Amino acid sequence: MGAERPTAGPQRGLDPARVARIARYKTAGYTVVRPLQLGALLAGTRPGLLETYAAFGHPLGEAFQLRDDILGVFGDPAVTGKPAGEDLRDGRANGLLALALRHARPTAAARLRDLVGPPARPGAVEEARELIAASGAPAAAEERIAARTAQALAVLERSDLDGTTRGALVELATAATARTH
Repeated sequence: MGAERPTAGPQRGLDPARVARIARYKTAGYTVVRPLQLGALLAGTRPGLLETYAAFGHPLGEAFQLRDDILGVFGDPAVTGKPAGEDLRDGRANGLLALALRHARPTAAARLRDLVGPPARPGAVEEARELIAASGAPAAAEERIAARTAQALAVLERSDLDGTTRGALVELATAATARTH
């Protein structure tokens, strides 16, 4: 294999379906669902609680990951504690980037694909941010975050969880999706 850059698409992790699968099964699973379920099991769970936590945790985890993607592209490194644009420089799967590629005009999407991934070029991250912003992806991401958070909160409203537990999970949802770091 030569030093040729891989093409955009599923090979580089920019396929929207792949990004969604990662958010659902990896991030949502280990960030929200499994910790809730493990806690419930350790506390001696009751029937149905593991399913309730999964129904709450999957959409919340997806919203959390998309917030993380936004912060990874546009966040302030002094606040987030990680370099801004790292996903763009590395060509990593990112929900915001997938949305931008889907919503951008064909020429802008092609340019964005060219800017993403190694080798890092001066000004590439800044130009990629501009293209992402111009595509409308940040607004689409915010809408998706709000929808997934609402979906998670609706699970709590339909559940038979006690008020204290429900309140703690509402706080968790807010902290996970409205965060700045």
